[in-house]
Amino acid sequence: MVNTDGRLAELVDWTFLYEQTRALYSHTGHPSLDPVVFFKLVLVGRLENLVSDRRLVEHCALRLDILYFLCYELDEELPWHSTVSRTRQLFPAAVFEHLFDHVFAQCVAQELVAGDTQAIDSAPVKANAALESLQPKRAATAHTPPSPAVLTTPAHQLRQEVTRQAKRQKAPGALGATHRKARLLSNKTHYSTSDPDARVSVKPGKVRALNYLRSLAVDTGHGVTSHVQADFADSRDSVHLPRIVGSLQPRLQAQELY
Repeated sequence: MVNTDGRLAELVDWTFLYEQTRALYSHTGHPSLDPVVFFKLVLVGRLENLVSDRRLVEHCALRLDILYFLCYELDEELPWHSTVSRTRQLFPAAVFEHLFDHVFAQCVAQELVAGDTQAIDSAPVKANAALESLQPKRAATAHTPPSPAVLTTPAHQLRQEVTRQAKRQKAPGALGATHRKARLLSNKTHYSTSDPDARVSVKPGKVRALNYLRSLAVDTGHGVTSHVQADFADSRDSVHLPRIVGSLQPRLQAQELY
């Protein structure tokens, strides 16, 4: 990053973030975290593969090149990691998307985007939650209205599912099934108490874990990311393809590439 911070300062104009985030800041009270500093910290965390805000701040304090990139002096104290976390929750998704579009436009201006071919793929991203946080979902009570999925499911399928559940409860457990860690975990029966949106998923050669699904579109000209989105990990790639195309086409059209 020592060799890239100067070029980033020349290519990316960060000042537009002040206008984008003006309504989220108060004109009174103690000054909060500068939005430009926050997004630079987010970029550093991505480039340095740091997912913990605590580790991110500690890492930045030891790197002269990063301090220069953040426009911090050697004796100037960096923001608290908790401030970085709260600021991330404060900003709506539209601010992050606008920043993405702004940087993408800069890449187009530098002729780094061809626009004719986009490669799309997905990969699981580990959630900040462990399998030990999974708890059984509560069964619906008489006072709880049935979900839309139940209302649209044919009656014979519901009866089959009830029969399967009853047989599973009566059948003798498999070898080792009485061990507390040998539970049958499913997204239909369990959820994470620490991250309810995380889903149990498995990839060939990998152990089961709580993940998210990251879908990525890359322009094949110079490998510039043209779209990225996060989805539930227990879904197929084909389900998300229409949304990816629907978001990617307007972005390319805005840059007169489509």
